[in-house]
Amino acid sequence: MATIFVIGYMASGKTTFGRALARRLGYEFIDLDFYITQRFRRSVAQLFAEKGEAWFRARESDMLREIGEMDNAVIACGGGTPCFDDNMEFMNAHGLTVLLEASEDCTLRRLLEAKKGKRPLTAGKSPDELREFIRTHKAERAPFYGKARLLLPSDDLESSRQIDLTVDRFLAMVPDLQTTQKPF
Repeated sequence: MATIFVIGYMASGKTTFGRALARRLGYEFIDLDFYITQRFRRSVAQLFAEKGEAWFRARESDMLREIGEMDNAVIACGGGTPCFDDNMEFMNAHGLTVLLEASEDCTLRRLLEAKKGKRPLTAGKSPDELREFIRTHKAERAPFYGKARLLLPSDDLESSRQIDLTVDRFLAMVPDLQTTQKPF
């Protein structure tokens, strides 16, 4: 498997899981949002504010295609990445897609604990507004997320032990990857 694309809603643990999986496999880890912010020297929130979502999504798709054909890479995608420009079709054609699924309560807790203003789509929302936003937004994205090849629950990514166990569960789902593991 050349590339593993980790997708899921905001705060589902894509970066946490992706980094741990890449380390275990000896693969390169790339966080797509970080890749974009390094390229444009602006945070995702700044890019949304300055350029707009349509501009950001077009650049995100470009960057996904730029890194998506790498060998032995784990790519943590932004929460909206699968929903634009046939990105799911691209990812499914170029690697393995795994959807991390966090419960609504877990997603809400993680977003409330996250830095304020870090996520442009949730900035300024009260906890009740945020819960409703999560429910509605996840439902809108479900048709895209549903195209992932694998589903992995991700509420249990809170400690290093839980992260290791989640990586173990994933590797058990994809036994072919276990034979390609490299030592640390």
